[in-house]
Amino acid sequence: MTNATQAYSYAAPSMLVDGRLGLSTSGGRALSGPAVAPRFFSGVVAQAAPAAACLLGVADVALTRYHQPRPGWTRDPVVTCGGDRLRFESFSACGGVYARLDLLGDALDGEVFDRGTTNVDVNGPLREALARVGARDPLHLGVGADELTVTTLDGAVVEKKVPLPERWLRGFAEVQVIAARMDLRAELPGMSAVRFLRSLPKRATADLWVAPVGRELRVADRPGAGAVCLSGVGRLATLLPLLRFARSLKVYGPAAPDGPASSAWELELPGMRYTLVLSPERWRGFSGEGAVLADLATDEAEADADVVGMLLNFEPEVEIGLLADRAGLSSTRVRAALTQLGTAGRVGYDLSEAAYFHRELPYDREHVQHLNPRLTAARALAEAGAVEITGATARVRTDGGVREVGLADGSCTCPWWWDHRGSRGPCKHVLAARIAARATTVSAPGNGAGNGAGNGAGNGVETGVEGSL
Repeated sequence: MTNATQAYSYAAPSMLVDGRLGLSTSGGRALSGPAVAPRFFSGVVAQAAPAAACLLGVADVALTRYHQPRPGWTRDPVVTCGGDRLRFESFSACGGVYARLDLLGDALDGEVFDRGTTNVDVNGPLREALARVGARDPLHLGVGADELTVTTLDGAVVEKKVPLPERWLRGFAEVQVIAARMDLRAELPGMSAVRFLRSLPKRATADLWVAPVGRELRVADRPGAGAVCLSGVGRLATLLPLLRFARSLKVYGPAAPDGPASSAWELELPGMRYTLVLSPERWRGFSGEGAVLADLATDEAEADADVVGMLLNFEPEVEIGLLADRAGLSSTRVRAALTQLGTAGRVGYDLSEAAYFHRELPYDREHVQHLNPRLTAARALAEAGAVEITGATARVRTDGGVREVGLADGSCTCPWWWDHRGSRGPCKHVLAARIAARATTVSAPGNGAGNGAGNGAGNGVETGVEGSL
């Protein structure tokens, strides 16, 4: 697994001085175009204590390696200004936990200067200051360099260079696809949420299932009706300091999982939401889940993404129907295009609102285009003529021998499929066969380029782990 290097350059460190929180920004994109130090917002946060605690939680996730904990590099959170809200996002160092704070309009009273996405500096002294913010303390928030003029800093540039693993970047793409497949499984009012979370086993590595029983959640050791997987109880640790502010807890998961599955845990607080999305198992990062591969393998996805991408304007909610009308595409193709855009970090998914949102992660676009080697290998097999289609099956010639692929069920005779039986995504042989099958359908007499493109690759694919297959 290779690493890119992410360079953060800040005009000054972020500071909290006399109730004024100035978050220094580093690069990014805005509606007005690329910016070295974009300025997005200046105003009052109505609920200072929960906002400070949630921001500290997002920063803590970025600092933590939940699987095999050890010291490492911290990565600065990403903030997106969508006009009526601010979204702060981070990924754990191990790639298995995604965190987001949504500061909504009810919590903000100020001026929006631009919309866009950037990194924000969260340093050690700032973390200590955030931990001391009390319920009655005022908090004026500025996202952008101008707020730093309230300090006595001399404007010295702060430089940070950290390794940015490909798995961390790919995780942003995988999470939005996986989250979009989840449904609300349970909702607990504030006190019930407190009782439940505080009753969980203290052992951080505990794996269990939780299921709704009336207005409560009960712990089980196996899947059941409506149950949600919770692998690694310790990965919910950043929720605990927020419980004193919690109004409710929502729990999301996929339909009827019979094995480890991702889950999402969302605390509603005054004027804001704090969300954690957990990978299926504590040792698995989101980077290899393979949820994006089906949509990326479609013929039109890349071209459609160019069209859809031009129509995005940092909306807090992307309306797929409206995008489909404006782009002249079907809703299915728009969703596939959004997945393609997600590989470059350009969209996320809000479970509470069941909607995508636009952001532009400040990473090298040329680099992120090469983050799906399984799909790259599949395309190479198809282009090399290694796939032979015979009705509902295909034969794929590889260095390891001939693989037999079932086009309908996505089965394969390779070791990957026999180990996971499709539960962790398609292997490169299945992807190659589906690519070749669509090409055959399109080139057949009487078939137009639009036939078959929306079929095939998207059927039955949930997750997968990146590997050499």
